[in-house]
Amino acid sequence: MSYPSALHDVLDRIIAPAGELACQEGKFPRAAVMALGRAGLLGLTCSTEPAGDGTDLARAAEVVARVMPACPATAAVLQSHYAAAAVVEAYGGRWLRGEVAAGRHLCTLAVVEDGAGGTVRSTARRTGGVVALRARKRDVVAAGEADSYVWSSPSVGSDGGLTLWGVPAHAPGLFVPARPTGAPLASATSTVVADPVRVPAEAMLGTDGEGFKILLDAVLPWLLELCGVVGSDAVHPSLGALARSASGPARTGDGQAFAASAAMALR
Repeated sequence: MSYPSALHDVLDRIIAPAGELACQEGKFPRAAVMALGRAGLLGLTCSTEPAGDGTDLARAAEVVARVMPACPATAAVLQSHYAAAAVVEAYGGRWLRGEVAAGRHLCTLAVVEDGAGGTVRSTARRTGGVVALRARKRDVVAAGEADSYVWSSPSVGSDGGLTLWGVPAHAPGLFVPARPTGAPLASATSTVVADPVRVPAEAMLGTDGEGFKILLDAVLPWLLELCGVVGSDAVHPSLGALARSASGPARTGDGQAFAASAAMALR
C-alpha cells in the first residue's frame, strides 16, 4: 500500500475519531500514533542504511498537513517526531534507525532549556564510558509518551559548544513533572527533567560541541517546513523558543542565522 493510501485509511479509521477525543478530553492520541507506526508513516523518513532513500521532507510535510485538520495534537507529535528523526537518520546507530524506520519508535525534541526555579542547571559530565546529563527541558512534545528524546547539553569538552544525545525515555533519572494547568495535554507538551540521567558515551549524536550546527542543518529545515504547511496557528513550540535562545548574547554566528530563519517562520 502506498503511503497516501495508508494515510487515508488511518485518517478515516483512527485519527479523526482520536482527534475528537483529544480535543474534548485532552488525552494524548496514542491510538493515532500507534496506527501511524503500523502503517509505516512514523518511519517514512528513515532507513536502516545511512545512504538509504529516507529523509523525504516533502512526504513528511504532506502527512502533517493532512493530519492537522483531523487532529492537531497528532500533527504536533508528528512535527517533533520527524524533526528529531532527521537527527537520528543522520547520526543515530543502525539499531535506532531501524526501529524508527519500522515505525516502532517515537522520537521527540528536548532542546530548549527551562530556567524556571534554577533548580536543575544543564550539565554533561563524563566518567569513563558514561555521561551524566542534568537539565530541565521545556516545550517537549510527547513528553512521557515518546520512546526517546533528542537531547541537548553543553559539550563534554571545554569548547563551550552544544552536544546532542539520544536519551531513552525509560532511562533512570528522567521524569516528567506534573503538567501545569492550561498546558496542551493532548500533545503531552511539557517539561522533562534529568536529575541526572546517565547514558553511554555512544549515545552522542554527531560530534561533541557541534550540536548547534546540527540543529541548524538537520532540525531547522524540518521544523520550518512542517510548521509552514499548517500555518502560524500551529507552529511547533520548540521553534519560537529556539529562536529566542539563539538570539541571546551567548549565541553568535550560526545562532544568529537560526534566530533569523526561525523569526521569518513565525511572521
